[in-house]
Formats: sequence, structure tokens, C-alpha cells
Amino acid sequence: MSRCLISQVEVQDFIERCMISVGTKPHHAHSLAEVLVEGDHRGHYSHGLNRMDMYVKDIQTGICEKYGEPLVEKESAATALVDGKNLLGPVVGNFCMTLAIKKAKEVGIGWVVAHGSNHYGIAGYYAMQALKENMIGMTFTNTSPLVVPTRGKECTLGTNPLSVAAPAMNGDSFVLDMATSAVAIGKVELYDRRGDPIPEGWGCDAKGQLTTDPSRVLNGGGLVPVGGSEATGGYKGYGLGMMVEVLCGILAGAQYSKHIRTWKETGRVANLGQCFVAINPENFAPGFSDRMSDLLSIQRGVHSANPDIPVLVAGDPERMHMKKCEEMGGIPYHMNVVNYMNQCAQKIGVSPLLPCDKLISN
Repeated sequence: MSRCLISQVEVQDFIERCMISVGTKPHHAHSLAEVLVEGDHRGHYSHGLNRMDMYVKDIQTGICEKYGEPLVEKESAATALVDGKNLLGPVVGNFCMTLAIKKAKEVGIGWVVAHGSNHYGIAGYYAMQALKENMIGMTFTNTSPLVVPTRGKECTLGTNPLSVAAPAMNGDSFVLDMATSAVAIGKVELYDRRGDPIPEGWGCDAKGQLTTDPSRVLNGGGLVPVGGSEATGGYKGYGLGMMVEVLCGILAGAQYSKHIRTWKETGRVANLGQCFVAINPENFAPGFSDRMSDLLSIQRGVHSANPDIPVLVAGDPERMHMKKCEEMGGIPYHMNVVNYMNQCAQKIGVSPLLPCDKLISN
């Protein structure tokens, strides 16, 4: 029995109480809790409850601001530059995406960039906000340098994720949510803890050579871009990572590339750059959602190479995980994560803790 079921409401309430106990404003704590729970609900456990202690520490140490609100520094009808005031990433993200959607309603497109932000959870959370308005949503963020550029042997780019969400008919949608690195750093850490080799094409050693040894990636090496080596198209992932950096750190006047603090360094403000876009399809050719539905149907209708594994589109794996959670009556969490977060909560005087009574077998 290594996993337990916990309802979304219970996890959300727990995260909010932990954040409020270290001085976070209630509505800021709510914004953070919502995006973390959504990450877990969608199956992206590396960006959910698992990360709560990082946010608690950021507020406790004062490296992340608890007071204030994001500020619009410059704007036009369709654009805005926002100062995130070093607040929690989800507070900045929600502010910017709301503004982008408002502008898209008025003039067809909203393009908002922010500096002075922090880690904002899953990128898809913000892109999907546009779906509720029947719009296309896009978001990008830079991160701490963890990726070695093609032909290099030093980390100069982040995992620099991007998300694009587009509405189809009857609530269906395309939701791409991906890092521009071959894999997230958390997956390499997981393999290292288990003592397992990583697949080739995930990371390289300190000499820039591809390796299957996770400890070499974590100690002096780095992740490689989507595509892996140069021979298998890694330079394309490298280009995508640079594109995200252009739209975030460079356009917003935030930190960028190797100037961003290293991963898990808590002695320096992050000053991440982020970009949020909303596009109203009504300003373009009619019938967008119909064509989107057809596009999705074409892909899903392809005969799969393996009859047991159907062809999916971006967003389908997450939908399947959410459906599974609904059927089970909660989100399944590994007991180690629950126990660790409960220990963190006890240290800051939070009670009640996460419930561990609904055990399930793997």
C-alpha cells in the first residue's frame, strides 16, 4: 500500500493553510493551491503538491514577496508589460492571462509579458484559461539554466516550457504543454534515487557527451534539448528553448539564460520572464472550432501501430488521468510525498494534516 487517495478540495485546503501560516495573503495562497492541485489532477505530479515546500520556503526566507499586486508598467490596446513585483508565480500568471484575455475581447489579441515573476506551476493552466472564453491561449516561461545547448557542455538555457490551448466543439480542445528540454529535471532525479539508468537522449555529462548515468547529468552535466543529440534533431529543441527565452527574458527585460539563479538556489531573487497570449478566433476565418474538431478527429482516427495503444492528441493523456481521478474519487498520491508534506506542515504548525486513510494498491 504505497499510495492514498485525497480529494482535490482537501489538497487545495491543505496547501492554502500551509501558505497562509507563513504569511501569504489568502487570495495569493488560493491562486497557488489551485494551480498545484490542477497539476496533480492532470497527472503532472512534478508540478503539484510535490513542489509545495519550495513555495513555503520562498515565502519564509523572504526571497519571494508576500505583499503587493502585479503592476502594469506600459500598455497599448493589445499589449502590456507587467512588473510581477517578485510575487508568487501563479499570482503574476493569473493577473497577466486575465489582462491578455480582456485585451483579446476588445481588439482580437492580447500579448502580455512580465518580469519579476517566479515559478508558476504548469504552463497549461494559464493557456487553458483562454478556452473558457472560446479563445486560443499561449504561455511561455524561462527557468533556471538546466539545459546544455547543442554542441555545448555548459547549462545556458532553462527547460523553458510552452503551452498552446485551442478550443474545439463540445468542450473538446487541443492543449499542448511541454518543456523544450527532452525531459524534466525531476525525472532524472527520480531515476537517480532508484539507481536506474536513464534513456539515452535525456541528458549529458560534464563533457557534453550523452550519458545514461543520471548522477553524471545531475553533477556537472545537464539536460539536453528536445530531440536529444544533434544527429537526432536536438538543435530544433535548442532553437525552441531560445525562442521561449526571446519571448520571456529578453522581451520582458527579466533575467535570462545563465544570468538566472541556479535551480533550488534560494539566496537570490529569480526575476523570471513570462509571456501570456490570448487570440480571439472570431477576428479570423469563421468556423474555427468546427475545423479544430475535425483536425482532432483526423489524428485520433488514425489506425494505430499497436491496437492496444490509440493515437492521442495533446491534452488527451491529461483528460484520461482526470477521468481516472473522478472514477476513483480523488487524486492518488504516493505515500512518501504525503508523509513528507505532512512533516513540512507540522514544522510550521499546520493542522489538520493531509488524510492518509484511503489507501490504494499500485
